[in-house]
Amino acid sequence: MDRIPVNLLTGFLGSGKTTLLNHWVHLPAMAGVAVLVNEFGEVGIDHHLVDTVDEQMVLLDSGCLCCAMQGDLIGALKNLALRASRREIAPVTRVIIETTGLADPVPVLYTLMEDSFVAARFVCDGVATVVSATHGLAQLREFSEATRQVVAADLLFVTKCDRATSAMQSALQEALHQLNPGAPQRQVRDGQDDASALLSCGLYSPTNKLPSLAQWLGEEALQHAAAQQAGGSASGWFPGSESNAAPENDEDAPGRPLAQRWREGRDTRSAQAHRRPEAHTAGVSSFVVVFDRPVPWLGFAVTLGHILSEHGRQLLRVKGLINVAGTLRPQIIQCVQGVAYPSVTLPAWPKEGPFRDGCSRLVFIARNLDPAHIEAIRAALAQLPTDAIALRMSSGDSMLPTRCWLSQRMPVSAPGAIEHEAWFIQPKRLRGRS
Repeated sequence: MDRIPVNLLTGFLGSGKTTLLNHWVHLPAMAGVAVLVNEFGEVGIDHHLVDTVDEQMVLLDSGCLCCAMQGDLIGALKNLALRASRREIAPVTRVIIETTGLADPVPVLYTLMEDSFVAARFVCDGVATVVSATHGLAQLREFSEATRQVVAADLLFVTKCDRATSAMQSALQEALHQLNPGAPQRQVRDGQDDASALLSCGLYSPTNKLPSLAQWLGEEALQHAAAQQAGGSASGWFPGSESNAAPENDEDAPGRPLAQRWREGRDTRSAQAHRRPEAHTAGVSSFVVVFDRPVPWLGFAVTLGHILSEHGRQLLRVKGLINVAGTLRPQIIQCVQGVAYPSVTLPAWPKEGPFRDGCSRLVFIARNLDPAHIEAIRAALAQLPTDAIALRMSSGDSMLPTRCWLSQRMPVSAPGAIEHEAWFIQPKRLRGRS
């Protein structure tokens, strides 16, 4: 990808993110990285200052470019891109944005994807959230902003571990694990940690080869939680298990019409689903949807877009691998609270783990989502519209969260279509005059 990856560094007030940033900007690994901050004064760069590019931009001896946003993120990114294109500054290889302590990272993610100028030049490469080991647990209980920062994270830095007891660290670790089971947790002492962890926490890094796709999806944690609930067996999360099938004898069940629709959709392009979400603390639950056949890309994008529009604030994260009809390589899907990241194409399907069968899977982590809404989500994904219908559905929806997926080049699933290395040929049937 030729777009510049962007990492968000967020964390609640007093979490220690500025202390971490002060340590990182001195490291040689930050060469070519631009750091956007609200105020230079909070970042201790005076004695490392090499050159003042202008009143909003300074160059550090590590090769890191530090820029002041002054409240205008779009303006700062545009200025950065224009200065680099005119070769007034060295090429920028990555951008790190430090948010304020009370910031919700989701609007920042939305900004990166919705502004056409910014989206053409930058791509979000993950969110790193800093949590204090001493006060983090109380902040999660009292402030919704702290919870949203944790849920949006691809990587969690637990700071001040040298000041917290083992019991405090254990309780916080469990709370973070429940809210975001797929995010690795790094223990930070004395405000210092390796910058490489931050620079490779996302999907768009050229050095990141996704060493553990199951960990990224949070499957290992979800399986463990399911095993505890089921008394030691977690096989129900994947195909081939009885818990993956809709009950055959459900005439008297309250939700029979929905279950019947679910089974009928399975015969065409269905989504098999784990029937019982695993409950976590603080109203958080998780469930997995499995598709047993390739899915039409546009139909999937529009359907999931409508799901995000309706339940975006309650769907904390949606992650998965999708087997798109007409392609051989899987698409990585990631959504955070109503914002859809651009999808990423993997070179091939994993040879190990549950994804070796080539089936599509979506992992949903939700908060305070009613069981009826979960069943409605399953039903919608069980009967995806064709690409032609999906295009008509999306034509009048300018606020569709997955609109960035619709512009990606994917084969249109149409009977009789012919694929070529350079062309996609679709027959046009003319209706004769009567």
